[in-house]
Amino acid sequence: MSTAALTAASCSLPLAASPLPANPRKKRIPLGFSLYGMRNLRTDAALRTCAEIGYEAVELVLNPGWPAEPRSLSVADRRDIRALLVDLNLALPALMEHLSLLGDEADKAQVVDETEHNQNLERLKAACELAHALSPGHPPVIETTLGGKPAQWRQIKHQMADRLHSWARAAETSQAIIAIKPHVGGALHTPEGARWLLDQVNSPWIKLVYDYSHYELRGYALEPTARALLADSVFIHVKDSSGDPGKVKFLLPGEGRVDYAEYFKLLRKLGYGGAVLVEVSGQIHGRPGYDAVAAAKQSYATLAPARNKANT
Repeated sequence: MSTAALTAASCSLPLAASPLPANPRKKRIPLGFSLYGMRNLRTDAALRTCAEIGYEAVELVLNPGWPAEPRSLSVADRRDIRALLVDLNLALPALMEHLSLLGDEADKAQVVDETEHNQNLERLKAACELAHALSPGHPPVIETTLGGKPAQWRQIKHQMADRLHSWARAAETSQAIIAIKPHVGGALHTPEGARWLLDQVNSPWIKLVYDYSHYELRGYALEPTARALLADSVFIHVKDSSGDPGKVKFLLPGEGRVDYAEYFKLLRKLGYGGAVLVEVSGQIHGRPGYDAVAAAKQSYATLAPARNKANT
């Protein structure tokens, strides 16, 4: 994308509806690691590893087949995880539960049928119950992308908004926020789309996850997207990227073009006080020989000094 096109894309973003409140105490922004990058470790081992490295927060993954899938956790398991989080002084800002608003026939611009929609609602209910079991006073948000393909957005966006209204009602009943994340390869893939969808649903129970890597691949600059979306974002995922929407490559923090000291300075300037969580892409953790502990250590070695340099 040309410099002119980059500038035009960046400047087309609307500002957020309202500024984030100031953070008078200037608490340090928590650094965390999503266990999406530690599938092959038991949950207790993954939590201990993150704490030993220096992370202050984690995201558990509830996807089918993962260690923290709700139906695989007994009451005792939930109690043990909760106790370990407290013992290790680890915050739990989020639970990842990837669902899709789009049906199995991905080339057809239609949302899931009623059967699959109801299954999604049941999974959300189970995720919300786990959120309250693990952190009763401050339940983590339930994070998900929405599926589909970029070309489907214009045809499907109103149907997506209708389905999200149902999710919002379920979230309100369960008293746990659902945080949706735009994805460079998904139907929801731009900051403008995220803003539109939030405005359509208009619910305090539907928020955003901010992950600049997906916008960087589409030529957006960091500051305009952060200004547009952070007020409605409940936490941040970080990873680096290279390539373009046609050939996406995700990287660990520090392996790409983002200046994380400047990133943290921007977060402070905008009054952001939530968690910043490393998300290791499936492109990386799915490779033979992937070392989850090494990836977590490398990411921390990039982010912690940047946060300190930015005085956040």
